[in-house]
Amino acid sequence: MSEIDRKDLFENLSRVVIKIGTTSITNDDSTVNTVFLDSVASQTAGLIAAGKEVIIVTSGAIGVGLLMLGIPTKPKEIPARQAAAAVGQGELMRYWSEAFHHYDTKVAQILLSYDFYSDRVKYLNLRNSIGSLLSYGVVPVINENDSTCTNEIDTVFGDNDRLSAMVASKIEADLLIILSDIDGLYDKNPKVYPDAKLISFVEKITPEIEAYGGDPTSMKGVGGMRTKLIAGKICEKAGCHMVIANSQIDRVIEKVVAGDNIGTLFYAAEENISNNKSRWISFSKSEGTISVDRGAMDAVIKTGGLLPKGVKGVSGDFKRGDIVSIECGGAVFAKGITDYDAQEIDKIKGVHTDDIEKILGHKDYDNVIRKENIALLD
Repeated sequence: MSEIDRKDLFENLSRVVIKIGTTSITNDDSTVNTVFLDSVASQTAGLIAAGKEVIIVTSGAIGVGLLMLGIPTKPKEIPARQAAAAVGQGELMRYWSEAFHHYDTKVAQILLSYDFYSDRVKYLNLRNSIGSLLSYGVVPVINENDSTCTNEIDTVFGDNDRLSAMVASKIEADLLIILSDIDGLYDKNPKVYPDAKLISFVEKITPEIEAYGGDPTSMKGVGGMRTKLIAGKICEKAGCHMVIANSQIDRVIEKVVAGDNIGTLFYAAEENISNNKSRWISFSKSEGTISVDRGAMDAVIKTGGLLPKGVKGVSGDFKRGDIVSIECGGAVFAKGITDYDAQEIDKIKGVHTDDIEKILGHKDYDNVIRKENIALLD
């Protein structure tokens, strides 16, 4: 597909998520860039006045906290980072609140941890809460709960690239804008290679595109291009377009929404949109793994359900109703909501459905995982 007209593509945007990285929020001396925050607030207020709903995913709590605590460099110890996040989050929200106050707009703080992806009740509550805030004209400002999280704070998946994509997916946003200190996706790192070329349009994130991700580009933030491509794949599957753009461009948010050809557009074809339940399952954390043979894999892909006959093994201590990965030959190809716990599946693996009740003393379903509870992965 040749590059499409962004003005036409974005003409009817309804809900926009804006992710702002640490390098955009802070100055070189790690102080908060209040001029930039004011610009974001001004542009967001303009979008709201134009009838659009806006959600902000912000980074920067740890950096602000380190400055307040007088810690000059980013510590490796997780408790120190958690302390910095706890101190910095309130101060960061104060800056956001003051910036939006200039434009008669209220903000609401939402702190998320990884389990919101996997717990359907929490996900629905989050969606309802955000929907209610938006109906009152309030801008939700979301950050990862770094003061209590340890997995996210200690990995390259930290920062908020993936978080913003998960939020955009789960609240059915039309567009995710990731603002960073780079103009978009290049064929190689432009900070190292002067001849690097900007890729303005990505129809689909292929292995070749993923190879452009490389290592993180910034020393101040955690998220690099690799995490942004992970975010792009999430948005691609959810039917949400994504644009990576340089936060230093004047009125960059307004220009992206207006369809100006800046940054890199990751296109989400309409046919990629999965239903809400499938989307939730595919993005959720797995509590265990069910290994199947090739015949079972083919059956799951073609017809949907997973019968016990094709199950070869089970790992993890999951319960009925948990999300599990389904793998064949070491490769995970689907996720699903299991109808039996790990011990039960281990007992009935390889048997015919008629034997389930004889072995377990009960039979809830013929399938270990029903068709409607399975989401195929790329």
